[in-house]
Amino acid sequence: MYHSSTQCRHWTFRGEEELARCRADANRKFRGKAVASGKVQQTDAILLEPHEELAICKYYEKRLLDFCAVFKPAMPRSVVGTACMYFKRFYLNNSVMEYHPRIIMLTCAFLACKVDEFNVSSAQFVGNLRESPLGQEKALEQILEYELLLIQQLNFHLIVHNPYRPFEGFLIDLKTRYPMLENPEVLRKTADDFLNRVALTDAYLLFTPSQIALTAILSSGSRAGINMESYLSESLMLKENRTSLAKLLDSMKCMKNLIKKYELPRPEEVAALKQKLEKCHSLELSLNTNPKKRKGYEDDEYVTKKSKIDEALLFSLPLGRVD
Repeated sequence: MYHSSTQCRHWTFRGEEELARCRADANRKFRGKAVASGKVQQTDAILLEPHEELAICKYYEKRLLDFCAVFKPAMPRSVVGTACMYFKRFYLNNSVMEYHPRIIMLTCAFLACKVDEFNVSSAQFVGNLRESPLGQEKALEQILEYELLLIQQLNFHLIVHNPYRPFEGFLIDLKTRYPMLENPEVLRKTADDFLNRVALTDAYLLFTPSQIALTAILSSGSRAGINMESYLSESLMLKENRTSLAKLLDSMKCMKNLIKKYELPRPEEVAALKQKLEKCHSLELSLNTNPKKRKGYEDDEYVTKKSKIDEALLFSLPLGRVD
């Protein structure tokens, strides 16, 4: 099913270099538009560099996850995964200087609820924002204005294959066909932690859901001191297919490296980049004529119910240990 999907054909890339090229192209295209407007020069310091855009995206993707984590009613993991994938895909081909991530991230979550059939009303959705009724109404207006744009920029490819279903499938397989492991459920907690951490990286744009799920299982087993090589060779019948086994092991190594090198931007770095971003939007460099679409939702403190002190602590915690 995945191998015939739009995700496999259009949204799974060959490597990190290809992703970097896509983001650099999006940055360059917007710079061209901005310079053509006559309001800035190509080398103007107000314009964000590709690595600065990536840092901003990391920050807002974490805010998106925080928003989903405290959402009422509880948001299924598949919806959260779909929202994050929409966000990643959108900013592969668009610049944060043109479309503000504050409103894009909410629109991603809103659309994911619809596509994954998590039935919440628009009033329920914005009711999760830490805002006045008037502020919630304004946010909803902007979400609805951006929804079609988001769908278009995703090329109408809205079905996302997350690793959570194959993860459960592997656990069932271990219970039924791998008697060497007495209680596969002991792997769940650490594997869940792996899935949460890998979701912040670009792994979903580089690997199949089953590869991600299997890596979570084997990583959890490794941390528990459980050797599961025989599961790969015997149960998954990879013993005679050395090429496939080598590719799988290489993919697992790459995923672990993605997690190891992933870093959230420092709070002071985020503050400086947000100032640059707001200046970009205040100069109206984007081709959007609607000021609401151009600026995005003004209040940046609505995403979670946490205080600024809590947020500072959040960024100081080791990755994967956010409570």
